Amino acid sequence: MQKTRCRPGTISQRDLLSQVESGALAAVFKVLASGTRLRLLHALIRSDELSVNELSRTVAMKPQAVSNQLQRLADLGIVASRRDGLHVHYRLVDLCVQSLLEKAVCLMEASLTRGSNVRGGCRE
Repeated sequence: MQKTRCRPGTISQRDLLSQVESGALAAVFKVLASGTRLRLLHALIRSDELSVNELSRTVAMKPQAVSNQLQRLADLGIVASRRDGLHVHYRLVDLCVQSLLEKAVCLMEASLTRGSNVRGGCRE
């Protein structure tokens, strides 16, 4: 499966989101608004591909719980799986998610910095 790349252009150059588009975007954010799923995505970004068992050890969760979380990400086409015998391996297939997480971590770090009265922010 080929990795999906983000469409070029900035948000300011796009037409205003329709109600359908904004609802779909909210659904994406709802799936991403899970500390567990964010940690799983980060682990996949760092390792390219991991089995459910490797991911479960990485995030200290039971394999079944990890599989359930990965299924939510797979339903959106963010991750893909491949079976190797008894093992299922997952990988990130939507590169927009990696870019989004990089920006989100930057925002989080900037927010923590602002909390200590030091000016911060994300840079391109």
